[in-house]
Order: sequence, then C-alpha cells, then structure tokens
Amino acid sequence: MTTAKDLFIIAVEPPPDRPVGQGDLSLALAGAELIDLIGARAVTLDGDSIVPAGEPALDDRLLGEASAALTRQVPYERVEDWLWRRGRDLSAAYQAGLEADGELTQGRGGRSLFGADRVEVADSAARRRALSRREADEPVLAALAASVGLEGGPGTEEEQEPGLDDEAVITVLAIVNDAVMELEAVRQRRSIEKAAFANVWRGP
Repeated sequence: MTTAKDLFIIAVEPPPDRPVGQGDLSLALAGAELIDLIGARAVTLDGDSIVPAGEPALDDRLLGEASAALTRQVPYERVEDWLWRRGRDLSAAYQAGLEADGELTQGRGGRSLFGADRVEVADSAARRRALSRREADEPVLAALAASVGLEGGPGTEEEQEPGLDDEAVITVLAIVNDAVMELEAVRQRRSIEKAAFANVWRGP
C-alpha cells in the first residue's frame, strides 16, 4: 500500500462533524503520491521543482500512473502545479481503484462525499495498515490528514515538523497545506458572490 491509499482509507470514515472535501482530499492525495515517489527515489526536489531521478519499478498502479505523469523535461513542474494537475478528480480515481481491489464496500445507507451511496473500508490488511499508521501518529500521514481537517485539523508548521527530517517531504507538506487553504478561499469567495447575486435578484 501507499501513503495515498492509507490517507484515502482513513478519510472514508471521518468524524461526522469533520467531513473531508473531495477537492481537499485530491490535493493531499497528489502530495502523498509525490512523497512516495521521493521515497522511491523516483524524483528529487530542486527548490519547489520536481526533478525526475529515474523510473524505478513501482508495484502500485496509481503510483505508477503518477510517475508516468511527471514532466521529464526542463522546465520541470513546480510542486504546486503538480498538486492541481495530478489532483484533479484524484479522490474518485482512488475510490475506483480500491473498489476494484475489493478494499471498499457499499455502506448501509446514507450519503457521503464519495458519491450518492456511502462506502466503507473492508476489513482487510490494507485497512489495518492504514489504521496502524494513524494510531502510531506516523508523521507524514498525520500531517497529510491534518491538512484536510482530520486528526484535529491543520496545525502550524512547527506542530507538523516533529518526526520529519526530510527537507523535500517537509516542502511538499507545506505546499499541500497552502493549496488546501487556497481552495477553501476560492470556495468562500464563490459562496459570497453567489449570495450577493441572489440578493440582487431578491431585491430590497
């Protein structure tokens, strides 16, 4: 399993008062993929630019797709641009992949951000691994979860760095946080514009 799949699994059943937005999760999943590619020595970072460093064999289909999607010529893609490009509808891709692998099942009624029908994580080794990482407060997974509002919500940079000693990983996590905050700002602006437009039609 990958960090992205572990993140998706722990996001499927969030606390009722802290639902995870698909857009937020998609950005964090793209960041998780990039962190796994760094760990696999498939990429390095030059500042905030993603530099392909090789094409190692990857035993995960979605991570392999992420590797294949890298920009392999100068100018290399910036981390922020990668998050927005790779992250487009990425949560739906992970849901489809996990369903195909039998890792997700249809839940007992209700609705969720993952579609009209609620999905639940099957009792499997993948679920146990993801929950084990969460319970152990594994630094990378904890920081990604916090960026989308899980595990108590986003913390400060100082709160997220303990346990992390890889500068490239810390850079990716910081940019994921910024991207999620930017998306939320866009949502708020659109909500305000929509309300203002409705007031115009409603009249005094």
